[in-house]
Amino acid sequence: MEDWKQRLGEAALQRGVIKDPQWLERLDDSMPVWAVLQMMLELLDRLEPEEYMSYD
Repeated sequence: MEDWKQRLGEAALQRGVIKDPQWLERLDDSMPVWAVLQMMLELLDRLEPEEYMSYD
C-alpha cells in the first residue's frame, strides 16, 4: 500500500473518522454507500450542531 494512503488512514483513525483500526489494512477496499453517508452525517453533526445557543 502507498505511504500516503497509510498516513491518511492513520490520521482518520486518530481523529475519530474511522473507529476500527482494522480499516488500516483495508484502505483499498470499497465502502458501502451507507458507511460513507454515516461518516458524512457524523461530520456534519460536529460542524453544525443541531441545537443553537442564543446569547439573548
